[in-house]
Amino acid sequence: MSKKARLILVMVIIEAALAGLWWYLARYGMANPGRVTSDFQAVVGQTLGMAMGGLLGVCVILFLVAARNDRKAAQKKAQL
Repeated sequence: MSKKARLILVMVIIEAALAGLWWYLARYGMANPGRVTSDFQAVVGQTLGMAMGGLLGVCVILFLVAARNDRKAAQKKAQL
């Protein structure tokens, strides 16, 4: 499995976990309005949205690095 494929797989798993956490917290806030603050939904949305967006931005850079490393490994393998 190439480094690009591994990175995409890990990224999808982590993003799905964050989305699941976001879904759980949003449902918790709706089910228990007396136990959370009035701006709970907004804070959860901003926090997890920023975490998911930041992770996606880092993964783009890591994808480019992984693609370069895959190319280097393929060239090195072809020379042998």
